Amino acid sequence: MENKSASTLKEQLEDKKKIIVLPGVYDALSARIAEQIGFGAIFQTGYGSSAALLGMPDFGLLNAGETFDNARRIIRAVSMPVLVDIDTGYGNPLNVWRLVRELESLGAAGIFLEDQVWPKRCGHMVGKDVIPKNEYLLKLKAALEARESENFIVVARTDARAPIDLDEAIERGKAYRKAGADIIFVEAPRSVEELKKVADEIDAPLVANMIEDGVTPNLPARELLKLGYRVAVFPLSALYGATYAMREVMTELKKTGTTRETRKFMTTFRDFNRFVDLGKFMDLEKRYT
Repeated sequence: MENKSASTLKEQLEDKKKIIVLPGVYDALSARIAEQIGFGAIFQTGYGSSAALLGMPDFGLLNAGETFDNARRIIRAVSMPVLVDIDTGYGNPLNVWRLVRELESLGAAGIFLEDQVWPKRCGHMVGKDVIPKNEYLLKLKAALEARESENFIVVARTDARAPIDLDEAIERGKAYRKAGADIIFVEAPRSVEELKKVADEIDAPLVANMIEDGVTPNLPARELLKLGYRVAVFPLSALYGATYAMREVMTELKKTGTTRETRKFMTTFRDFNRFVDLGKFMDLEKRYT
């Protein structure tokens, strides 16, 4: 059966005059908020999933089962394309093959697969390392051969900029594209000049990763499009915003015993119930009572 979400995302990618802006989501609620706002696709962030599910950093602590279970909840909560961060694939090419098969059957629109050494860490942290290029190419081959539809998007990510250099990252990006990756993601360029060099030298749809206070300059999506990027992912914006708001509310509650002054950070009881379709389930309850 054709994955309509995947085909929709492939169609978005073919429009070279527009850039796809992917907000990072980490649970079903954040996914539904992104859908309500009107985004055309979303990105299940490994960093955010690790924080939300485990209360732990993006430091190779999340496993394949946790990523898959989170993807299942997110995909079922929305009717839009979901790209899933599967880190390094959690093992060898066979593990990658299986995870791609299962995510595609679940309704995912694609994956991000990176070439870090496991256990990996956030691409903007220090201390990263990458596996040999040929070793990653086997994982990429497994991902490409596992998918049943070419509309299922495989994003090949390289973290070689930090442990080696930008030229190596660019060469890897070229090799990953030649091997069949749909989109190339060179992680953590350190300047606008480096972002431009990547776009000038790699002939492929490109991802730019916009992490607030990360090592890459945080540019508006329209500027990234001018540089030659087709996808701008903002993986942590919602997570950081939600964390800030919750911390402010809880701090006031602890200090004063009330949340009167932080109501500006909250939705209302009525609006939230409307947002999660309470009325729909109340009607269902009446139907089956």
